[in-house]
Amino acid sequence: MSFQNLDLNLLRVFDAVMTEQNLTRAANSLAMTQPAVSNALKRLRDALDDELLVRTAHGVRATPRAETLWPPIRQALSTLQSAIAPDLFDLSQVQITFRLAMADSTAVLFLPPLVRSIEREAPGIRVQMVPLTTREPRPMLIRSEIDLAIGYFPGVLGQLASGQGTITSKIRHQRLYSGKYVCVMRKDHPLAAKELTLDAYCAAHHLHVSFSGRAHGLVDDALANLERERTVLLTVNQYFTAGKVIANSDLLTVLPIHLIAATGMAEVLIWKKLPFELPDINVDMLWHERDSQSPAHKWLREQMISSVEESANPVEKNAA
Repeated sequence: MSFQNLDLNLLRVFDAVMTEQNLTRAANSLAMTQPAVSNALKRLRDALDDELLVRTAHGVRATPRAETLWPPIRQALSTLQSAIAPDLFDLSQVQITFRLAMADSTAVLFLPPLVRSIEREAPGIRVQMVPLTTREPRPMLIRSEIDLAIGYFPGVLGQLASGQGTITSKIRHQRLYSGKYVCVMRKDHPLAAKELTLDAYCAAHHLHVSFSGRAHGLVDDALANLERERTVLLTVNQYFTAGKVIANSDLLTVLPIHLIAATGMAEVLIWKKLPFELPDINVDMLWHERDSQSPAHKWLREQMISSVEESANPVEKNAA
């Protein structure tokens, strides 16, 4: 079938089903009936000679051809919408599902303000969280598996700054904030009322937070450069677990200051400046250029930016 004979309305249906991964939700977002969506997909399958979407117990699964087609189709539809009706965007009427990738600790800070904004301004927006298990989320963005990634991506930002690789040309980014690592302890810890010296720090017992489970981390490298070391009694992979343990023991831990709230124990913890230097931790937002001009995606990015002050500042009150 030639492109001239292709019904371009079928591409809108295809995009909705790929976004929702469910025929019923796609039909609702398009204000169509489910049989009409199914019929549109059948016509597109016939036109492209590919199954495109295969039914599963949990919805539909895209074929390799569909995965390849979706990014350029989605970008083209977004460009057309912005060009044809730039002033007709009504947030209260938007029906869309966003897939976000970030660590649990980051989600704790960003999701509550986002949910409040959705309930207040955009009741048709839905959010699905995708586990962030890598420092390299660009392939997920390229394949449209996620709409936004938020986290600490030093390698990615380095390549973006240098322009390395063709993959970098399609990715956009924005710095949300920079944070510092601090030493965290319970409020009535024996060191709470004292100056935290390097000797006192190394003499204490420690808890190490590591998503990978590795017992050696950035702090240990910094201490090794000073020919010092610490005793790590416990390694955990969740900030919430770390907070509970620190609040009920004499262990010390090192956390990014903006993530103390993610422990769930911020009110019973204090933080002190570390007696050695660690680099800042930068939190960035990454997205694909095909979404840059989408009004709904712009709104989403604006919510992430506006959440920064609300989520990051409260912990600074608990300094010692």
